[in-house]
Amino acid sequence: MMTLLATVLDAHGGLARWNQFSTMTAHLAQGGALWALKGKAGLLDAVDVTVGLRDEWASHAPFGSDGRRSRFTPDRVSIEDAAGSTIEELVDPRASFQAHTLETPWSDPQLAYFAGCAMWTYLNMPFLLAYPGVETQEIEPWRDGDTVWRRLRATFAPGIATHSRIQTLYVDADNLIARHDYDVEIAGSTPGAHFLSDYVDVSGIKVPTRRRIFPRRPDGRPMPEPLVVSIDLSAITLSRGA
Repeated sequence: MMTLLATVLDAHGGLARWNQFSTMTAHLAQGGALWALKGKAGLLDAVDVTVGLRDEWASHAPFGSDGRRSRFTPDRVSIEDAAGSTIEELVDPRASFQAHTLETPWSDPQLAYFAGCAMWTYLNMPFLLAYPGVETQEIEPWRDGDTVWRRLRATFAPGIATHSRIQTLYVDADNLIARHDYDVEIAGSTPGAHFLSDYVDVSGIKVPTRRRIFPRRPDGRPMPEPLVVSIDLSAITLSRGA
């Protein structure tokens, strides 16, 4: 009998197919309360993102005005101008969030770290669950009225930059990821319930194009408001390469 992880990977296109690609690029239309709360309203409302599918890196462009772009890796983030020169950088970026709460404003490099870390995680799911340093186990199902979702609990090694070490994935009747729970450690470990829908086929891989993130109560139930982050994806491409 296949494990739940194997079933989910197959439903999203299969690990063998996924491993044929090295990057994913998408256009993002983003909203929600988080950006203004962090003092960054409008900066990433409409932006293109590219993420690595092997090594952990991401880049957003434009990052604000004047052709700027961000460069994210777990150990360093930077903001570059149109010529590729570094305007700002942050080394050991995660350490800079120590003692932050949900209301603590971010610098531009801190925003680049959050956005890069988040989108790398999101766009690599669920294949990230087969990444070295990630352990998964099926846990008890989640019942919401007549809906029953199977669940995977993922534990990430410390060297992987992501929202939190422990995350939970909810699997729908089509074996697609419908919800993704985590605690945003760099924002006071704020608990989030992230809903995924409107899947499309991109070069044989199933990709959700609609994402909505809400606060999560202690009992695991999502709060209906505020809408923390909204992300709508379009122009999604997968590319091969080294």
